[in-house]
Amino acid sequence: MEGRRPAGRNGCLKQNTRELTQVMGAGRSVLRIHSTTFLFMARALRDMGDGFVAVLLPVYLLALGFTPLQVGVIATASLLGSALLTIGVGFLGVRYDHRQLLFAAASLMVATGVAFALVHDYALLLVVAFAGTINPSAGSVSVFVPLEHAVLTREVTDAARTRMFARYSLVGALAGAVGALVSATPDLLAPAGLDQLAGIKVMFVLYAFLGLLGGLLYAQIPQRRPATDSSTGSALGPSRNIVFKLAALFSLDAFAGGFVVQSLLALWLFEKFDLSLSEAGFFFFWSGLLSAFSFPVSAWLSRHIGLINTMVFTHIPSSIALMLAALAPTLPLALFLLLIRAALSQMDVPTRSSYVMAVVTEAERAAAASFTSVPRSLAAAASPALAGALFAASFRAWPLLICGALKITYDLLLLMQFRHLKPPEER
Repeated sequence: MEGRRPAGRNGCLKQNTRELTQVMGAGRSVLRIHSTTFLFMARALRDMGDGFVAVLLPVYLLALGFTPLQVGVIATASLLGSALLTIGVGFLGVRYDHRQLLFAAASLMVATGVAFALVHDYALLLVVAFAGTINPSAGSVSVFVPLEHAVLTREVTDAARTRMFARYSLVGALAGAVGALVSATPDLLAPAGLDQLAGIKVMFVLYAFLGLLGGLLYAQIPQRRPATDSSTGSALGPSRNIVFKLAALFSLDAFAGGFVVQSLLALWLFEKFDLSLSEAGFFFFWSGLLSAFSFPVSAWLSRHIGLINTMVFTHIPSSIALMLAALAPTLPLALFLLLIRAALSQMDVPTRSSYVMAVVTEAERAAAASFTSVPRSLAAAASPALAGALFAASFRAWPLLICGALKITYDLLLLMQFRHLKPPEER
């Protein structure tokens, strides 16, 4: 009996240790759930704000008496400023806590909304657009994105990463759609005695309030010291070549997509098939829903065939459908092919984000997210003007054909360059 007592004490100690480990593991799981939930809620608020601001911004500036050219200059300044901020946060993300940077970005969103509601001078509005968070493209470039990607990736396992990015993309897409609907609020406020200009100012105040709520949500994220790479003092270290190759390929994809941005696709439908405005709105509503709900499908598919294969082999059929739609003789056939494209073309969004986060080190994630997203936006800004020139020359099908051909080229290059570089969950 005497010889069994130490064993019994050891057994109790082991049992207590196992129980403590289980409790700590459960605590970490709860922490992860809470962190991702806070980020999802913050993204929903931000994308809803971007959704109604993208619609209201040109209306507001025209109501202030500015010319269409001045409106375009402010939109360009805001996109350029967002791109530079996103690059900057990529460098800062390796040295500072991501929660603090997200809170600072939310504070900038608050200041931007208040400034747009109060400032009427064009030069000052130009400065605010450049230095602030106003996004006329409703979400393509944002100072928040690289930080959120880095935080979300550290809070989930490799196996759950793509599924998490799919939910993240779905939340953003649905919130942006709600924001577009909310943009009608100034007209709804007219019976209360507010004219359109005053109603839009109220919406900018709402935008600032959404930034405040987002900051409160970001403040709930656990503080964590930034991961540093001892081998380099720069934002990008051992994964630099991978990130630059991906950025170049993603820019080709974005340049191709710029030939068929939503406004140009609507213009093509108006001119070729004489589609009415209400019919176009109905079509784009359903195509947006198909795109949004394709995100969870892409996460499921990537678990079976891999991230790169999901990106490539959903993208190629969508590009083929777009090229066939360009040649379709009837409106129903063209719309059917475009809906097929909508159901497939965005399935690479969560898989692309997941792949970038998977193939770089933890210290490089914020920089990798910014350095792969900013060139995409800059490249996408170049092609709409070329598409407009083709439309003006009556080559209406060519933007769709060029877009499809360039995207297929991108897919094949991506497959050739990265099919052997597997994320951890696929090794």
